[in-house]
Amino acid sequence: MGPASRVNGQLRRTPTWPLYWLGMLPAVVYFYWAVTNQLGTDPLAALEHQLGEWALQLLIAILFITPLRQATGISLLKFRRALGLLAFIYVALHLLTWLVLDKQFFWAEILKDLYKRPYIIVGMTAFLALIPMAITSNNASIRRLGARNWGRIHRLGYVATAFGAIHYLLLVKSWPPEPVIYAILVAALLIWRLRGSRFTRIFAAKQKNPPTRGESGA
Repeated sequence: MGPASRVNGQLRRTPTWPLYWLGMLPAVVYFYWAVTNQLGTDPLAALEHQLGEWALQLLIAILFITPLRQATGISLLKFRRALGLLAFIYVALHLLTWLVLDKQFFWAEILKDLYKRPYIIVGMTAFLALIPMAITSNNASIRRLGARNWGRIHRLGYVATAFGAIHYLLLVKSWPPEPVIYAILVAALLIWRLRGSRFTRIFAAKQKNPPTRGESGA
């Protein structure tokens, strides 16, 4: 038994529920720091930023799962649903912090911001892409929709991650390294994932329809 098999054996015995508690811990801590004025001169802006950044990090972590499995054989697939739901929660908290605490549902200001700041629309698009994924992140939806249709819905995760990275990149007024690094990571992982899907389909087609003796050049 190789190292990857041993690790996978341990992962199969590891429950997923502690991940939800651990994943929500940063949100609780940052809300506490914001309420107790421990996030600098503008705690609300800092809270919004941290919640959004955690959401993007979780979405990037999901994209890492397939390359990690392909490169090392270690599979974290059983944790993907938890990471996805946590990412949705953090995006929702990020949006609600802006709508409720920052803008306090002053719709005139909200509409003005939407007009002046296109990155907000980009971020909302990422959130909207995550909604059908969050709703269908359960076994009943897989049975009802079928694996193929369910998989198509969950490809919206690529859209959400890409738009999340663009949202962060447009948000900053200069070009600090952090959002640029996130954008490069997301682009690289999406290219890896999409190319991997293409090669998988080609390989599956060849296995289903193997070349004849003349076509193989034998």
